[in-house]
Amino acid sequence: MITATQGIRVRRAAAVAVTTGAMFATVALTAAPAQAVSTPTIAAKAGFVMNNANGAQLYAKGATTKLSTGSTTKIMTAKVVLSQPNLNLDAKVTIQKAYSDYIVANNASSARLIVGDKVTVRQLLYGLMLPSGCDAAYALADKFGSGTTRAARVKSFIGKMNTTARSLGMTSTHFDSFDGIGNGSNYSTAKDLTKLASNALKSANFRAIVKTKAYTAKTITRTGSTRTMGTWTNTNTLLSSYSGTIGVKTGSGPEAKYCLVFAATRGGKTVVGTVLASTSTTQRATDATRLLNYGFARLG
Repeated sequence: MITATQGIRVRRAAAVAVTTGAMFATVALTAAPAQAVSTPTIAAKAGFVMNNANGAQLYAKGATTKLSTGSTTKIMTAKVVLSQPNLNLDAKVTIQKAYSDYIVANNASSARLIVGDKVTVRQLLYGLMLPSGCDAAYALADKFGSGTTRAARVKSFIGKMNTTARSLGMTSTHFDSFDGIGNGSNYSTAKDLTKLASNALKSANFRAIVKTKAYTAKTITRTGSTRTMGTWTNTNTLLSSYSGTIGVKTGSGPEAKYCLVFAATRGGKTVVGTVLASTSTTQRATDATRLLNYGFARLG
């Protein structure tokens, strides 16, 4: 039989137990959160990463510094072409000697297009974005610019690039070339290029091109026969090294150093970013990998 005094003791013990349990629960609920993700170090002079869903900044280093962009310029070249009204991707363009001469004169990256061949706009876009063909860029600028001379058409096309940049709010960007081989006034920022890539990725055609690792074009020769071109391999090594990569474009040059605009999707979340003026082709990929890992860790 439990006496009144014993009952009081039991109730007190139970109360202590409840209070102690509550204290433990409170401690558990208010325990310090998991260690914050460490901000990565990159060799690139500038870098920027954002959440593609809402444009929220996830990382920035020199993100608004104006720098030479190299062939990341070709993202805008493709954007302008794919934005043309009533675009026919199967329309054929005849490769001119001027495009070949331009490659030789500038020692530029090439899609190895052959003078006289008829190449579709679609094929030119793959030649532009995978092997970073400056000959393909020239052909597209000549095709989609306006004017009675090639020089006028190219100038018109570059004008469209700058108009598009302004419409996208790329306030620290200016293009003076169709391929990144600038004439002293071709520059952008890591933040602006990331904004451009995010917008360009809204195009299904753009997404299909920039995520392609290799592409073989079949062109029509001047005699009407079919030519199977050498396979174009994407210069973006992240497509093979980083799971979830969906693009976007490399760039390099004496002034630009080594650049990479990149995007990847994991767990339904997409991170887009840019590194400019890194120290090597290997390092730009390492920089981008670090920033992608950081971006996804921030998103959780």
